[in-house]
Amino acid sequence: MNVMYYSYRQDWSSVLELLSQSLHGEEMVCSMSSQLYHIPETEDLEGNRQMHEHLYDASYHRVTALGSAKRLQGSESHESIIKTLVSCVDSALDADQEVTKWLYVMRDNAPADFKEFIQTIISWQQYTENTLKMAQEQLRQMGYEPENQDANSGY
Repeated sequence: MNVMYYSYRQDWSSVLELLSQSLHGEEMVCSMSSQLYHIPETEDLEGNRQMHEHLYDASYHRVTALGSAKRLQGSESHESIIKTLVSCVDSALDADQEVTKWLYVMRDNAPADFKEFIQTIISWQQYTENTLKMAQEQLRQMGYEPENQDANSGY
């Protein structure tokens, strides 16, 4: 594959930091929601399986976006890396909508003793989404927007 790399360099540190923060939030959401599978009262909690189906996509796209940002902040600057980054940010945000929807189902169906715990997961999810939205806005300010929304589903 013959790819052309741009000779100009941009500072990706703010995007990189926001993506790192978003991934940290995702780690908390994954850890806490997975923990529920190992507690007898919540092992079959309605919505947890469905939420995880979307959480896998959200996590994959966050990891890919962060890896792309690290490459761009390092020594690479190919347009395809930037397109991957932008597309994955948008795809993660799409998956986040479903994650959030199912977290509320989980909270509403949880035993009373676990509602506060699941509300904490929801708070982490909000943090995760908000920092990713800030990264998306930073990308837009840098002049990078998705070419078309339908193309994002391919990653």
